[in-house]
Amino acid sequence: MFIAYVTVTLLAAAANIYVAFVDYARSPQVLANMDRARVPRSWLFPLGHLKLAGGAGLLAGFAVPWIGVAAGAGLVLFFTGAVLFHLRARVYTLQFPLGYWGLAAAALVTGLAHRGI
Repeated sequence: MFIAYVTVTLLAAAANIYVAFVDYARSPQVLANMDRARVPRSWLFPLGHLKLAGGAGLLAGFAVPWIGVAAGAGLVLFFTGAVLFHLRARVYTLQFPLGYWGLAAAALVTGLAHRGI
């Protein structure tokens, strides 16, 4: 279980840190997706901060387990909100928010299983 936990957590952390920097770069693809989902552009940097904090929290969880659990749970909630925003706007291209949701959920579940919770 340890190898699965480390692998999934590193992948989820890297993906979230990467997408946070894509947000910071104001990628045209991200801006277009936000417009389709009717997310205000003023939310771009705060959402990027949350993704960066979630990815960093997953990494910190290797040293302080409760931080990793909190980061995993926070990312699951964050991407649940992203999916709901897409559905509210009738945008059914959900591969990105569901993909990130799945990574966050897998990191959370494997982290809890590794610790026997």
